[in-house]
Amino acid sequence: MTASRHPTTADELRGAGLRVTAARVALLETVRQGDHLGVEAIASGVRDRVGHISLQAVYEALHALTAAGLVRRIEPAGSPARYEGRVGDNHHHLVCRSCGTVTDVDCAAGSAPCLTASDDHGFSIDEAEVIYWGLCPDCSTRST
Repeated sequence: MTASRHPTTADELRGAGLRVTAARVALLETVRQGDHLGVEAIASGVRDRVGHISLQAVYEALHALTAAGLVRRIEPAGSPARYEGRVGDNHHHLVCRSCGTVTDVDCAAGSAPCLTASDDHGFSIDEAEVIYWGLCPDCSTRST
């Protein structure tokens, strides 16, 4: 009896129809090990793993990985884009108004897309993006 083998990052890239490069592998692993990282933090993580990579190459790889569904881009109002490796479950986010911390939160109720619009205007809805705004525990403590 053989044990089931988990796909490698390279396998996932190939499965998504993307060319496998050291930079893409490092980028995908950096995003998955991070916590809602911005582009600069991702670039730094990739550089730690493979050496030099231009910011333009990071943007291009993030675009390809996002389009392939391997990473998710979120863009809370007033913040630069952030990327995460949790994909496919239509979860939502909590964002701290003070420090900008972003935390995942599961859907409020039911299954994807989690919300039913009061009037869908004929759209076939397959995703809902909800951002809850407030203060994280650390910032709440500091402000009292």
